[in-house]
Amino acid sequence: MQIEFIEQKFDEIYAELTKEVMAVLHDESLDKKQTNLRMKPLTNTKIILQNALESISMVQKSGDEAIKKG
Repeated sequence: MQIEFIEQKFDEIYAELTKEVMAVLHDESLDKKQTNLRMKPLTNTKIILQNALESISMVQKSGDEAIKKG
């Protein structure tokens, strides 16, 4: 498995999430409540993606160690 490729794709997704966050933060038509409601899914998505990447990395590391042990 190519962890570097996966990390690159996750970085692209993070960049898109950041753009969405900035758009929400700069939207002056939204009040504080609306801003928070729009930010929550974006924040949760980033956390989920970070956890997924950590899990993938752990599985990869575990697999590599198992292969070395033979």
